Amino acid sequence: MTTSSEPLIAGHLLVQCLIEQGVTHAFGVPGESYLAVLDGFHRYRDQIRFIINRQEGGAAFMAEAHGKLTGRPGVCFVTRGPGATNASIGVHTAFQDSTPMVLFVGDVASDTRDREAFQEVDFLSYFGPSTKGFAKRVERIDDARRIPEYVARAFATAMNGRPGPVVLVLPEDMLTQLLPLAPDGAAAPQALPRVTAVQAWSDPGSLQTLRQMLMQAQRPLVIAGGSGWTVQAAQALQRFAENWKLPVGNAFRRQDTFDNHHPQYAGDVGIGINPRLAARVRDADLILAIGPRLGEMTSSGYTLIEAPRPRQKLVHMHASAEELNRVYQADLAINVSMSAAARSLEVLSAPITLPWQAWTQACHDDYLANLVPQTPPGDIDMPAIVATLQQHLPKDAVLTSGAGNFASWVHRYYRHHGLAKGARTQLAPTNGAMGYGVPAGIAAAITTGRLAFTIAGDGDFLMNGQELATAVQYGAKTIIVLLNNSMFGTIRMHQEREYPQHVSGSELCNPDFAALARAYGYAGVRISRTAEFEPELLAALARAQGTLIEVMLDPEVISIRSTLSAITQAALTRQK
Repeated sequence: MTTSSEPLIAGHLLVQCLIEQGVTHAFGVPGESYLAVLDGFHRYRDQIRFIINRQEGGAAFMAEAHGKLTGRPGVCFVTRGPGATNASIGVHTAFQDSTPMVLFVGDVASDTRDREAFQEVDFLSYFGPSTKGFAKRVERIDDARRIPEYVARAFATAMNGRPGPVVLVLPEDMLTQLLPLAPDGAAAPQALPRVTAVQAWSDPGSLQTLRQMLMQAQRPLVIAGGSGWTVQAAQALQRFAENWKLPVGNAFRRQDTFDNHHPQYAGDVGIGINPRLAARVRDADLILAIGPRLGEMTSSGYTLIEAPRPRQKLVHMHASAEELNRVYQADLAINVSMSAAARSLEVLSAPITLPWQAWTQACHDDYLANLVPQTPPGDIDMPAIVATLQQHLPKDAVLTSGAGNFASWVHRYYRHHGLAKGARTQLAPTNGAMGYGVPAGIAAAITTGRLAFTIAGDGDFLMNGQELATAVQYGAKTIIVLLNNSMFGTIRMHQEREYPQHVSGSELCNPDFAALARAYGYAGVRISRTAEFEPELLAALARAQGTLIEVMLDPEVISIRSTLSAITQAALTRQK
């Protein structure tokens, strides 16, 4: 990239290091604190692309989505102070979703530090690593010669064990230093080679113990999820499940881990869980958790699988030794990467006959029964709209969403073909961050070139809708279905349950979203009846530009009385 005798700016060296790590896209909002890095992006613009975002939260979400899709750290650049704090939502998402990510923060110059200089923040304290914090590691690079060391370590930390975010702080004056800095005229530092994740393998003894536990089970259930899955790992998981005739459920917002069309699929173990599946989880005598942390949403508030000691026998397979036995005391804990776990399991020999085949069939039948549409009141039939999506979206389309009741429709009714078919197709924040869907969809379009579809609520869209400008700037086509009910629907639902007739703080006065989309350069349309949706979707698929379809909902109808949660509650009532 440069000769050893040519002066090298530290900011350019940093970009060289990113290129060596295989980074093709970096997301961010420009700041004067890292102008030298921006100049490096200009110099190496044929090898790496800097995507200009409109707000740092959107940039961090895009980097997190990139990390989910590629398995390599998504990269985000922000400036000091408010820039970094805006980006913290994406860092928190990467932490709870176990997504590899590196956030670079331009900082005040070294000679002004600790004086509460302009926009100064103690980032080591703010992002400080802990089991309850934002990042796995937070470091500041004070010596420009050590840039390659810090970048390589950041990528290794982000990918190894339980993946997650790393924050590197870049003092402004450090980035403008000329290299080499050694007094003896030594050659300038060079980028270190590409880092790959270290694989942890199951020990043979644990696998034999697992086999014995399976042989003693009558009602086993696999819950697959977490991060670190590859196409090959998902295919190996499917072969293991088929060999042992096991029912498989996917953890919260990891619904593409196992093929939803497979005859052994049991459904998603998350918010609004099928009551029949919840009963299956409780009644299982052996739970094999492959990859997920088994957090609050997957465990329904630690009730389906009780902490710290579950009623069911628990085999927990996870890439992080620190995660195992941290919340749940497992009967068997196996520290193993997902790629290695699935390949180890698929060669685990199964007996000719198994006692739980009827149990597996019943689990799948329960899932199919939950797909029967429950027609809500009003002029918009959301199950029918999701069925239309299922019919017309490409099988490899990436579906993205933020947080809110609106997402429950696709969670329940949309059937992912799964990573085993060759592509990750779901991007959704397991930490429940609002505003994720729009930037994640744009990042998916930029990263993969595949169709990206986003479902959003009105409150959710308003948090990062400005990133449509980013999509238009970079030719990233997404299709957005925006459900407009003029309220923060999830909050209203809880409000009507806990404080009936006392609506407070959940009403929204909305813009004309279709017109707003057109102002950004998207096609924008508005519908108020189900029959209008299919032709608009087909038109959106056909056009080159992105499209926003605003679905008008009656606020009086789309309250707790007709949300998916109410439908689920009705299903529970019918079973009693």
